[in-house]
Amino acid sequence: MRDYHVVRVNYLGGIASPGELRNLLEILKSCEVADLRFGLRQQVIFKVSFLHEKTFFQRMEAAGIDYYINANPHPNVVSSYVAEEVFQRGNWLSEGIYKDIFDGFDFNPKLKVNISDNAQSFTPFFSGHINFISSEKPNFWYLYFRQPKSNELVAYDNLLFSTELAEISKKIEANVLENKDPFYAIPELISSPVEQELKLPKFTLPYYEGFNRYGKKSWLGIYRRNETFRVSFLLDLCNLCISTKIGEICVTPWKSIIIKNIEAKDRKSWSSLLAKHDINVRHAANELNWQIEDDSPLALKLKSRLVKYFNKMDLRTFGICLGIKTVPRTEVFASIMVNRRKLLNLIPVYDITYTLDYDPNGRKVAYFAKGIAGFQLAERLRKSVLAFNENISNETLFEGFESKEQATSELETISIHECGNCQTIYQKEYGDLFNQIDPGTDFDDLPDDYVCPVCFSEKKQFAIREKLLHWLEEHT
Repeated sequence: MRDYHVVRVNYLGGIASPGELRNLLEILKSCEVADLRFGLRQQVIFKVSFLHEKTFFQRMEAAGIDYYINANPHPNVVSSYVAEEVFQRGNWLSEGIYKDIFDGFDFNPKLKVNISDNAQSFTPFFSGHINFISSEKPNFWYLYFRQPKSNELVAYDNLLFSTELAEISKKIEANVLENKDPFYAIPELISSPVEQELKLPKFTLPYYEGFNRYGKKSWLGIYRRNETFRVSFLLDLCNLCISTKIGEICVTPWKSIIIKNIEAKDRKSWSSLLAKHDINVRHAANELNWQIEDDSPLALKLKSRLVKYFNKMDLRTFGICLGIKTVPRTEVFASIMVNRRKLLNLIPVYDITYTLDYDPNGRKVAYFAKGIAGFQLAERLRKSVLAFNENISNETLFEGFESKEQATSELETISIHECGNCQTIYQKEYGDLFNQIDPGTDFDDLPDDYVCPVCFSEKKQFAIREKLLHWLEEHT
């Protein structure tokens, strides 16, 4: 039986004021909270002992800080503001526009809202329920909606104006809670027809650690291998921000923090801060390029084991995003995903899935392998990464053909069944260990109550698709 509360505090758009964060840290220090974590949705997560709960509640109320106990009813508005200026520069989406949008959120959404620059890939595009993505037209945004507990995206017909995003989010949330069409009576005072399809950049994960120059200033990224940040270190960090006139700390979806606008004259002070608290930076990409669940010791332990194996094998993981899920429907996005489940509710086994084109923002998923034992996982995952490194992609597959249509007509194909909601594929030769379906079972012979092992959609939601036979053989 645990003796603590799990507490979350939201920082809208991933922006934390050093002064406000310092106030929270002083309260945590007084309640003997030694460390905290940052979450996938740019939240602060920490544990408060039952012994200190009365003091904690009183001081949080006195400080006027909103917080959520043992639940996540308001999962924060996620934004790509952290990428602005340091990873993405030169388009119309500026710091001022982001903050004008944030000023409109005078409520705490119950649905997940994502606000993303279409030219970056550091923060997720579609992990929210309400997903706004900037267009090429200044101050106008695409809107993609995803129903809770669903993997299907629905695009809105019009582009929406920056200052209306908060009000539109509020209306969509009200519609969903009332079981109406999410786009019913959206209050769009300024809109523009969608004239061209959204084009997103090819996924690249920038190195988000250490000191990095941009212009005449520097930014500093700090990541912790065990995901925990000491309260004492963060207090000193906030004080240094205030003394050097840095007005914000950016929380990233990679459970790290970024400090922008470090002046050259202050660089030594920041180096001294890292030295004082023995903070290491410049970890290898094998360590950094992972998404795992919030506050999950099991996932963190598994990641550590896999990273050690990758380092031992000197495996290259540059440009690929790896993820771990130990429970269904957690907010983790990845190019290659390790999914832990229990066979017959007893034996832990692992599935390795990947998104088509290896884009972690993609919604279509296929399998590298199913039902892997724990001792096999590291090597099977390494082979999955090698497949990525060999550039197994549509460009390679269709090399030598004038078009994909010609390749499809000339290469042998087979029919597979694909979930219409999350695009999970049922393959006869594998069966479905999650649903206790033996290999070799035809889809037509599955029981009527069969459900998708990923999103739990009914059997009737599966559709027949054609796949290239040799592509399937090489990729599974």
